[in-house]
Amino acid sequence: MITSIVILTFNHLEYTKKCIDSIRQYTNKNECELIIVDNNSTDGTVSWLKEQADIKVIYNAVNVGFPSGCNQGIAVSTGDNVLLLNNDVIVTSRWLDNLVHCLYSTSDIGAVGPVTNNAWYYQSVEVKYQSETEMQVFAETINRSNSHLWEERLKLVGFCMLIKKSVLDQVGPLDERFSPGNYEDDDLSYRIRLAGFRLILCKDTFIHHFGSISFNQNNARLLKENRDKFLEKWGVHSDSTHIRFEVTALIDSLEDEPLNILDIGCACGGTLLQLKNKYKNAVLYGIEINKNAAQSAARYAEVSVQDVETMQLTYPCEFFDYILLANVLEYLKEPKKVLTEIKQYLKPNGKLLVSLPNINHFSVIQRVLQGFWNYEDPPNLGQTPLRFFTLYEINKIFKELGYCVREYRMTLSPETGQDSDFIKKVAELMGEPNLAQQYRANQYIFAARLQPPKLIYLLRRIEHDFDKAQALDTLMELIASSSCSTNEILTVIENEIVKKDDLLQTIAVSCYERKLTETALVLLVSAYQINVQNSLTVYYLASILSETGRADAALSLLEQLEEKDVKIYELIAMIKEAQHESE
Repeated sequence: MITSIVILTFNHLEYTKKCIDSIRQYTNKNECELIIVDNNSTDGTVSWLKEQADIKVIYNAVNVGFPSGCNQGIAVSTGDNVLLLNNDVIVTSRWLDNLVHCLYSTSDIGAVGPVTNNAWYYQSVEVKYQSETEMQVFAETINRSNSHLWEERLKLVGFCMLIKKSVLDQVGPLDERFSPGNYEDDDLSYRIRLAGFRLILCKDTFIHHFGSISFNQNNARLLKENRDKFLEKWGVHSDSTHIRFEVTALIDSLEDEPLNILDIGCACGGTLLQLKNKYKNAVLYGIEINKNAAQSAARYAEVSVQDVETMQLTYPCEFFDYILLANVLEYLKEPKKVLTEIKQYLKPNGKLLVSLPNINHFSVIQRVLQGFWNYEDPPNLGQTPLRFFTLYEINKIFKELGYCVREYRMTLSPETGQDSDFIKKVAELMGEPNLAQQYRANQYIFAARLQPPKLIYLLRRIEHDFDKAQALDTLMELIASSSCSTNEILTVIENEIVKKDDLLQTIAVSCYERKLTETALVLLVSAYQINVQNSLTVYYLASILSETGRADAALSLLEQLEEKDVKIYELIAMIKEAQHESE
């Protein structure tokens, strides 16, 4: 199998040499053809290329841009695959073998790409090497083919993108409307996926990428123009492919658990796809108002193309383990109404996973104080929101609507020394030094659960053996988190429960097994006072007393039992033996 490696050059000969040298060193020459398209270099690149007998070269009299140049290389390629490779790359051991192996592992994979030190769209990994030699050693530890390290993605970055030639023949080459470059890889990825093929990021393959050599990093105008072209062509913003790792990090379920997950405002489904990669047994759902974005997400999730504020939700009650609201609430006309509506679809232990921008961020305060507030382009808030939130408002709204938030995480933005001074002065002016951290928060990320069920509801379910295990688990969580006191439990049992000693004993045993020893002791004492001849109550009460250094009291309780079973005699013997050994 032959791979046609297409490289575009425009000056920067030193990088091109490094790239070609590494390909020659780490790639089987019988399995690839090298094609370079030179866009009228003036630094000696042309002369050097003319000396390379193993490279097929196209020399352009003018700089035709990246998409057009790559298409020239694709047009003359003869391989089974086409690999688009930037000239500011150094490849590594087994790089191409690994990529080809993944590409042909199933027929529905259209293109693959590696990880690197320098790339966007979550394709880079942290590195610590300081030289090319160290880099190759680092790559050697990673480049071991491993299908468990393959992740499906919505798009791949074009610095190194291996594509089946048959797929390119079907979807077409790079779209030259994006010349001189940027977003042509977004566009090609989008077309490959619409044609029914998958894109795979190979985390088992690493190459080095210097980055930002061919294009000016500060070419904001070009980026905006091509971003707008992408939107005009597809009816969806390219950034709607974002993966909300900071939100999905709040999921605390095991990876093999069967889960139902809903993403409200799922866009093209980048976050849902990442959840699919990690939680293989999850069933995914989405709600998205943009039909073009929804079409993308619908390939692996059940997506409703509707406005969450006006649609009639048809999901079963208590259906979802997680509902995601990643930067959605600020764009709703009535966020409280939506938060109230979706409560019924959460499982009793389900969670809302929420992210919200902070209107109290120091950049917003600075802009307002300077008189430069622009409603159409507010700082720190992305697109223009309809609603604004501070930490106080978030707390107030969620508590009012019956949700419980235990912990807030936050993202921070870089700040200069001047920014730090500003934050400190504003906090001092307000007389609240603790506000300084709120001024630094770009956004708040948190999990919200339904307020714990009423205690009497849980106790009655345990008493009547209805979903007893789940009710006990919920009660243990309340006790462990100090959301429910021992006195509250005793009061409800005293006033509302018929079989008081049995229930006290059941809860106490569960507490004992979970190392909630003090609570278990109080409950067992209460149960013992109701029925001093309940052997199970006495057994656990004596066990706790002996463990806490009160062996004589434990033996006294055990000896007073009129009917003793084997467990009781064994406990008596064990306590006496322990006493004897300590003497």
